[in-house]
Formats: sequence, structure tokens, C-alpha cells
Amino acid sequence: MTETTERIEGDPLIKASSTEHALYDGVVEACRSVFDPEIPVNIFDLGLVYTITISPENEVDIDMTLTAPGCPVAGEMPGWVTDAVEAVPGVKQVDVKMVFDPPWGMEMMSDEARLELGFM
Repeated sequence: MTETTERIEGDPLIKASSTEHALYDGVVEACRSVFDPEIPVNIFDLGLVYTITISPENEVDIDMTLTAPGCPVAGEMPGWVTDAVEAVPGVKQVDVKMVFDPPWGMEMMSDEARLELGFM
């Protein structure tokens, strides 16, 4: 049996995050401490973090992407995010997964990121 990643019609491309979990804000702040070295904006406000899922056991799964699949830090960035989130008090385990569907676009940036980069 093979696993499929095809989505069922009507399913969102990006899963909802665990925004109600007590650790969510701390995990977001940890993600905001990680910067794309080529862009002076943190990865959360850039829109590179798609989903933060936190289990009842405080295990954190993060789906994230890059501004471009050929990004020179593609191999390092998941480790940076893991290190930052593991430091959040209460987090038991962190798994960062790179995804490229949907592809990142400038519309995914927060207003703060747009302002910082001069797009507003």
C-alpha cells in the first residue's frame, strides 16, 4: 500500500493551525526569531510557516516552505526552526516538514512584512 499526498477536492491546501493551544503563541514567537538570511523579515511574517499543529502531549509539527525551492539555506532552515521551537517551555518534540504545495507567494506575507519590505 502506498501513501498518497493527493488532496481531496474541497480540502484546504493549508491545514488549520492549533491556534487555541496554550503553547501556540510561544511557538509563533519562536518562529519569528528565525530569519531568511536573504530577506530582513522573519519566516513567520514572510508567510513561510504554513501550519503549526500542537498535540495534547505538546508535540509540535510545523509545515513550512521556502520563498523558492532552490533557496541556499533549504537544508539548514528546518534545523533553525526546530532549535528555536524546542526552546519554548513545555514543548516536548518538534518536527519540521518542508512542503512546496501550495508554492509560496508574496500574498502570504503579513502586513508587517510588506511594510518592512516597502510593499505598503
